[in-house]
Amino acid sequence: MRKRIVSNGIVIVLLALAFAIAPAFYSNESVLFQMMVFLALAQGVNILYGFTGYLPFGYVGFFGIGAYGASVSISLWHTPAWLAMIAGGIAALVAGGMLSPLLRLSGAYFAIGSLAASQVLYYVVSNSNLQNITNGPYGVNLAAVFNDRASYFAMLLVLIITTMFVAYLRMSRLGMSLVAVREDPISAGMAGIHVVRTRTFVWLTTAVIAGLVGAVYAWHISVFYPDTVFDLSISIFAIVFTLFGGGATVLGPIIGTVILYGVYNVIGVSDPQYFQLIYGVLIMVLVLFLPNGVLSLLRRRGIDVP
Repeated sequence: MRKRIVSNGIVIVLLALAFAIAPAFYSNESVLFQMMVFLALAQGVNILYGFTGYLPFGYVGFFGIGAYGASVSISLWHTPAWLAMIAGGIAALVAGGMLSPLLRLSGAYFAIGSLAASQVLYYVVSNSNLQNITNGPYGVNLAAVFNDRASYFAMLLVLIITTMFVAYLRMSRLGMSLVAVREDPISAGMAGIHVVRTRTFVWLTTAVIAGLVGAVYAWHISVFYPDTVFDLSISIFAIVFTLFGGGATVLGPIIGTVILYGVYNVIGVSDPQYFQLIYGVLIMVLVLFLPNGVLSLLRRRGIDVP
């Protein structure tokens, strides 16, 4: 246990230091920010899928609701940006509570149900009848609170807290309970684990994580439209990054995001056709030979992966 605590601590400290000092050596701070966004979202997917087995194709719904929760708080109530972040998390929490009946589903049914739910949230936010609140399909302008440096470090804070929570799950009784529920919910219930309460807690926690990420994202880019923050590719990227590195680990989503998002920025922006080919090949190799992610190579050698 002590060895795992030390290894998890080292990963978190290195992650924090890397993004804290990276702007001094890499001028494109936008790329670093986007990578932190996907790192935090991938850890959120990791919590929900890696520990409970729920694959959330509609995870972007909480991200979008968080962005709009923050923007509504700023535009209507003129709250400070840091307080609007909390409002974004609360908005996602409320949405998660309303959508918690989805947890009665499992497998592909849950994945499709969460995807449909995210689309419902998108159409609600972009409804022109709500123009006085969300500005409907016409987008949001938060230039009055724009602060790229402050929002950068706010995203780093959200990322570190999220990663610390994953590390906690890896070592705690709650994490073991989640894995037990994932493997056999009936046996877990007979062992005294409150299956519904445990699943709901994790579901709401991951909703808040995505909401906070969306809120900071909205603060950072300042101007956005519903299509931007409810883009389904956000969910897909977060899921693929998690699966590529390996779920139910601290390091897996970090490895997956750094490698695949790095490939995207090197190839995908300038040569999107080649990027799609390489991406497709990587995913095929993953599914066929490494279904538990690239970190499974280390596990096969008996190495305890953080």
